[in-house]
Amino acid sequence: MDKPRKLLYVHGFASSGSSGTVMTLRRYLTGWRVIAPDLPVDPFEAMELLRKMVDEEQPDIVVGTSMGGMYTQQLWGVPRIVVNPSFEMSRSLLFGKMGRNKYMSKRKDGATEFRIDKAVVERFKEMEMHQFDGVNDDEKRLVVGLFGDKDPVVHFQPLMAQLYGEGRCRWFNGEHRLNDTIVKKVLIPLLGELVGDKESVSWY
Repeated sequence: MDKPRKLLYVHGFASSGSSGTVMTLRRYLTGWRVIAPDLPVDPFEAMELLRKMVDEEQPDIVVGTSMGGMYTQQLWGVPRIVVNPSFEMSRSLLFGKMGRNKYMSKRKDGATEFRIDKAVVERFKEMEMHQFDGVNDDEKRLVVGLFGDKDPVVHFQPLMAQLYGEGRCRWFNGEHRLNDTIVKKVLIPLLGELVGDKESVSWY
């Protein structure tokens, strides 16, 4: 019996591994195992967890959205899709997310809120200084950036195109967050294209 393909999903800010996007992926990716951990608030702890999961689970592909796209970009050596990546999280946090924040979806540890302080912002700044250090010709062939043409939150397609090439960037008709339609009609077909197995990711 063939082993199921694996997708590692990396959620965005104030989200969790039980987000609506994860539920949609699990609903339509028949024959796949969708792995979606709850991420720590500290960015270096989050990256340590994700790199450990990549090593242990050997996913066929990684998908990250927003803040998760920033993390996913740095998971060198594995095929990955970064959706509306937020490459300047420190700035986003400093101007609008300081203090207490509520999680938007259920966490396994039961936590309902978390706090962003200056120390966390500084940790993100430190990570951002080196987040593109691993970009090389091999990595450019492993990454696709997916961007909403009406995203009101972040606008990093020009930077992604500069680093990875215009041909590694795709646009979709939508905003910052994914919805069921975009997951089904844009993200899932792209998964099939990148893993070379369109039948296994069909949602029809």
